Amino acid sequence: MGPQHPSTHGVLRLILTIDGEKVRSVVPDIGYLHSSLEKIAEQLDYRQYLPYADRYDYLNAMGNELCYVRAVETLLGIEPTPRCQWIRVMMAEMNRIASHLVYYGALAIDTGATTVLLYCFREREMLLNLFEAAAGQRLMYHYFRVGGLRNDLPPDFCEGLRAFCKVFPRMVAEYDKLLTKNRIFRSRTESVGYLSPETALAYGVTGPCLRGAGVPYDVRRADPYYVYPELEFDVPTYTESDSMARHLVRQEEMLQSVRILEQCLDHLPGGEVNVKVPRRLKPDPGEVYARVESPRGELGCYLVSDGSDHPYRLHMRTPSYYNLQAYPEMCTDAWIADLVAILGSVDIMLGDVDR
Repeated sequence: MGPQHPSTHGVLRLILTIDGEKVRSVVPDIGYLHSSLEKIAEQLDYRQYLPYADRYDYLNAMGNELCYVRAVETLLGIEPTPRCQWIRVMMAEMNRIASHLVYYGALAIDTGATTVLLYCFREREMLLNLFEAAAGQRLMYHYFRVGGLRNDLPPDFCEGLRAFCKVFPRMVAEYDKLLTKNRIFRSRTESVGYLSPETALAYGVTGPCLRGAGVPYDVRRADPYYVYPELEFDVPTYTESDSMARHLVRQEEMLQSVRILEQCLDHLPGGEVNVKVPRRLKPDPGEVYARVESPRGELGCYLVSDGSDHPYRLHMRTPSYYNLQAYPEMCTDAWIADLVAILGSVDIMLGDVDR
């Protein structure tokens, strides 16, 4: 199945062993993107690599940038300004919602419903307009900088975000009624794609796939960063361990992100968004691992410095790579028609897998 297939969510090839309509085994065959993104880092200085960080998980470009700049700033011993930290959290949560909206609409199409995608992209457009106002781009932002941001928020940004936060919960209720409570969708996802918590932990699965198996692990709580300790939000978990549980986690996460955004808007401090950094970034020799909670799970950046102005080694711990490893476990003895629904519930990004 694949790699040219509309429901593999990228250039993913699945080697199937089937018995009639039953799936006996699945082997994901990856490596079709040939991006070499990690190796490229060794040829560029720390600032030049920032635009490449957007391109791992291109639906979570802000989160990718956040992870990378946190690693570089930790190596350099730089602490962002309070206003910068609040804005970075806002951007990460906005990107979480935008990513989950693509997941939501894509899973709807994977299971036979088309209208939901149009609804989700209607609200996603509001977020993309805000990203464009702040960063000048709608998908690959290059907005974060080592030591701060490219620029402060435009004057009407906060008003636009408040308007989104006001209307979005009502839209999620609409999605829930349209898709989640649809009996066809429920039959396609309930008790389908079972992944036990023990198996999920053994494979290194994180994010909604892990929380859908009843394990309440979220980097924002397990290893808090920036202003997350000051924010009130829940970590949604479900114990059913099936495709529906993973779906419900993401649906609830969007509402929790709205809670976070409203608190950020209420407490956003004034001041500068950048600190002074050297013209040439040359951290002392050493290594660091920085992690954030992406829409797909734990996203980590491992950086090694040899004292020069470019990384000696960079490795991204991307959640899609680990989550995809557990996919065959979810598909054993499933029907062929279930493969697409299960893969959609895992919500992988192939740019996150092939690095």
